[in-house]
Amino acid sequence: MSISSSFSRRHFLAQASAISFGFSPLAQLLAAAGGNREKALAGAGFGTLRPVRDGTTGLPLLRLPAGFSYVTFAWAGEALSDGSPCPGAHDGMGVVKQEGDRLTLIRNHEISKLEGVFSASAPQYDSFCGGGATKLIFDGKRGELLEATPALAGTLTNCGGGVTPWGSWLTCEEIVVQAGSKTDVHSQVVSLEHDHGFLFEVPADGRASAVPLRAMGQFRHEAVAFHAPSGAFFLTEDREPSAGFYRFLPAVAGKLEAGGRLQMLRAKSRTDLRSGLQIGESLATDWVDIEHPERGFDARGGIDGVQSQGFALGAARFTRLEGCIASADEVFFTATNGGDAACGQVFAYCVSSGELRLVYESADPDVLDYPDNIVLSPRGGLVICQDAKRSLQKLFGLTAGGELFTFAEQNVVLDGTRGFSGDFRGAEWAGCCFSPDGHWLFANVYSPGFSVAITGPWRDGLI
Repeated sequence: MSISSSFSRRHFLAQASAISFGFSPLAQLLAAAGGNREKALAGAGFGTLRPVRDGTTGLPLLRLPAGFSYVTFAWAGEALSDGSPCPGAHDGMGVVKQEGDRLTLIRNHEISKLEGVFSASAPQYDSFCGGGATKLIFDGKRGELLEATPALAGTLTNCGGGVTPWGSWLTCEEIVVQAGSKTDVHSQVVSLEHDHGFLFEVPADGRASAVPLRAMGQFRHEAVAFHAPSGAFFLTEDREPSAGFYRFLPAVAGKLEAGGRLQMLRAKSRTDLRSGLQIGESLATDWVDIEHPERGFDARGGIDGVQSQGFALGAARFTRLEGCIASADEVFFTATNGGDAACGQVFAYCVSSGELRLVYESADPDVLDYPDNIVLSPRGGLVICQDAKRSLQKLFGLTAGGELFTFAEQNVVLDGTRGFSGDFRGAEWAGCCFSPDGHWLFANVYSPGFSVAITGPWRDGLI
């Protein structure tokens, strides 16, 4: 069989399988793209990229298609509303509120340093920890930042997260450490005041409580997605070589602090889903209860206490689960280094049927390498952030027709701008999210640390 006919057959089988099991058009397009490498390579998207000058600094920080423009805002080091410098390591982000033209975004800062909180005025969990979240008010009509305030401090390695339907952001710690752990900081030994490895809720209005949501588990959290019809939250774990996919069922709707039940996904026919799957392959699943979600440490003192409880009951093993989004009946999530080529998988879990399907797997790092944060476009398709070990990082689009294309490229080379110098084109993209009207695509450039708001001639069927 020729290579082209092999890909055509794979494309047909993958797409037909997704359709036959009733998966959504998005799952079908992912299966189509994954089953047809020739088509995935050929996606034209919005056309050729070119350097485009930032509306804020005037520098050509991004490469975008013709007609698109952007502004950068809330750079690391800039003064927040209380005068404290904005922390760096810009990671997960979401739009949590809209009031007229005013959009409220909450943004994570994945800082693991134990050198004190970045803001004395913010709600604090642990006074030695430098991570947390900032709140950004963006004018969607004028395209400019109105205000940046500290929202949560004293946490560690705030990576991904997710938006709740009641106007708050769940910020996730991607680390598990125990209270009393000692670290040498500037020749001074400090001890952590609290355990870490939890979620914290940050409201769009008012102050965060800085109280961990222990029932949602102590593990290396990445993303959270709320599924409205079921009322469940789905969570990913960024851990290798093994990671779990979780579901949290709140005891009281809208009140996560009231606790609930944490579960881990189990595939009935096989336990290891890190490789060896066919695109379009369907697996029947159920869920196992995690009896002690607050026990992040295992019997040997390791940090896999939660996942080890699930694995003992046959829960499925993934690797480096990161981005997670929910549609009407499906939850999509990425395994950054999963698959036979170890350069990325996208899974879809059908909530109503309990089926899990591998809907995309990259067979070539030159096509797609290390997918991370993802977001659904209001026009169809998907935006994928790249976090690969490459000198140039990209934002990808996956069209409603199953074509994968490059939408944006890093072009950040600085010589003293905002106090930064160097080549940052290898820094990851993170925190992609759309404004409710779809006019703005927000994203973060992890290092040196700034947010972007991109707009332009969006088209239905693309992103």
